[in-house]
Amino acid sequence: MQPTQRRLANAIRALAMDAVEAANSGHPGMPMGMADAATALFTRYLKFDAADPNWPDRDRFVLSAGHGSMLIYALLYLTGYSRPTIDDIRNFRQVGSPCAGHPENFELPGVEVTTGPLGQGLAMAVGMAIAERHLNAVYGDTLVDHRTYVIAGDGDLMEGVNHEAVGLAGHLKLGRLIVLWDDNRITIDGSTELSRNEDVVARYVASAWHTVECDGLDSASVSRALDAAIADERPSLVRCKTIIGYGAPNKQGTAATHGAALGADEIEAARKALGWDADAFEVPEDVLSGWRGTGQRGQSDHAEWRRRLEESGKRDEFYARLSGKPDESWLQPHLDELIANPPKLATRKASELALEAINPVVTSTIGGSADLTGSNNTKTKALEPLTADNYGGRYIYYGIREFGMAAAMNGMALHGGVIPYGGTFLVFTDYARPAIRLSALQQARVIYVMTHDSIGLGEDGPTHQPIEHLQSLRAIPGLEVYRPADAVETAECWALALASKSPSILALTRQNLPAVRTKAVGENLSARGAYRLKPAGADRKVIFIATGSEVEIALAAAKQLESQGIGADVVSMPCMELFDAQPDTYREDVLPDVSNREILRVSVEAGTTFGWERYTGLHGLRIGIDRFGVSAPAEDAYEFFGLTPDAVAARVLDYLKQREMR
Repeated sequence: MQPTQRRLANAIRALAMDAVEAANSGHPGMPMGMADAATALFTRYLKFDAADPNWPDRDRFVLSAGHGSMLIYALLYLTGYSRPTIDDIRNFRQVGSPCAGHPENFELPGVEVTTGPLGQGLAMAVGMAIAERHLNAVYGDTLVDHRTYVIAGDGDLMEGVNHEAVGLAGHLKLGRLIVLWDDNRITIDGSTELSRNEDVVARYVASAWHTVECDGLDSASVSRALDAAIADERPSLVRCKTIIGYGAPNKQGTAATHGAALGADEIEAARKALGWDADAFEVPEDVLSGWRGTGQRGQSDHAEWRRRLEESGKRDEFYARLSGKPDESWLQPHLDELIANPPKLATRKASELALEAINPVVTSTIGGSADLTGSNNTKTKALEPLTADNYGGRYIYYGIREFGMAAAMNGMALHGGVIPYGGTFLVFTDYARPAIRLSALQQARVIYVMTHDSIGLGEDGPTHQPIEHLQSLRAIPGLEVYRPADAVETAECWALALASKSPSILALTRQNLPAVRTKAVGENLSARGAYRLKPAGADRKVIFIATGSEVEIALAAAKQLESQGIGADVVSMPCMELFDAQPDTYREDVLPDVSNREILRVSVEAGTTFGWERYTGLHGLRIGIDRFGVSAPAEDAYEFFGLTPDAVAARVLDYLKQREMR
């Protein structure tokens, strides 16, 4: 006899209680409250095969309320994924267990995205739904025909990024996106009445979503709501009215179950209330067998999909698309043209030229901008907009939604089959930073095209002029920050970003820059992170280390020093992260040992000098801007801050003179 839906759900509740109690840390309330809804979803609707978590046409499930991570860990174990094992769950939140405090996609197959920072899971799910519709437009229902399901909590719906994501999803009519809202009316502080009085459902309706309500503690009611959601062409919000910590007789419905272990006495009482007599971390055979059958339910669909793939004649193309390896045939002809006809132009424009070469060849790219298309130069001539009427388009108008754009691109990248890039001003990475951090944590290949990268943007002034941004982004582990000096470096950096398994920032200028790379060299020099652009003519006394628009300044300052018999190298450093990864021998050749006081290292960058001492050494010279900017034309702003060849050369000469006196 098959166990009832409630008995299946109680297995989730028991594992959640036991794991949080063993760790004395975690959030049991959400998994206990949403166990019935999750059981209905997984046993009746979700298309997946536990034996192959990477089946391309599986439904995507995102636990946006990542604090309730024991919900997904219990589901993965019960349905028969290879991990987590029951021992992994026993060691919940401990070193060595893949069952981290919040779900991490790099720890467990079946965890599609890393969640925990509230709101971002749902926003990434919007990106997954976009990727599904786009690939469906390319390959048809035969190969791509799946849904994206989300479980979200009150906190997810309060976060600002939720408004951005919901608006975008409604605008694009992403009907394959279904969000189950755990409406338990409790946050850590207490009742949601303490902090919220808006009509959440009305907000979703106003954003062109379908909404439906159900009893989240009744599997049949949840199923009826999901049937209605699936039948509607709009994205759907399923309001699941639940009780947090359901089954814990003395604590359910209160904030006491939200973020703390229940305690041994309450767990014992909950077991009695739920009719669950199994010991801790034990699942009765009938229940485990029922759940394992759910994990195998999708095998026939999977087998049928594989048959269709073989018969489609597109098997190799499809898997090549999913592999994400870009075609690099565009690069050399593009570089040849730039060398033959060296252009003077802004690197944002150089980026557009590179994209004109890239997009016809790398057809998996999907571009976009947060309402700055004409400024970011992210749309190439042949790209059509991706809209509700044309999911085959490859350019998204995200509107003024920097955070939502970045989170959606994370979801697109993690879905697979597309390479997203999107633009805004570099200063507005402040709006997108939480999603950029998750890009790096998840190793999602997202390319951020961030233009107007310095005081060189001019008259818009301090509010728009980045100062601390480059170094703050470089501080994020796993993020590659590129700041190219001309069109050649820009193309090289684009090639590196496309080929990388990490997210990338392309920091690009508004103002025109001269070509500094005018000779063919036969390799991607930017791949080294830094390289000697100009060797010293006279006896080397100075090494300039510059990035982006300041490379031309360093070259001109070096020329002045050389005229006085002071040899000066100029090192272009488009990517610190790649330079730091080079062998010691290479790095020491480019930047000889800093203990050699005979050579002065000088950094030149139109931003904070913070952090540059790692390359200049304590006795080096760091030229930059350690205050907010100024509203002025670009040339005047550079002169105001002493970032001109004359001023830089004078500072170096003065520094050398003072050092000799010491």
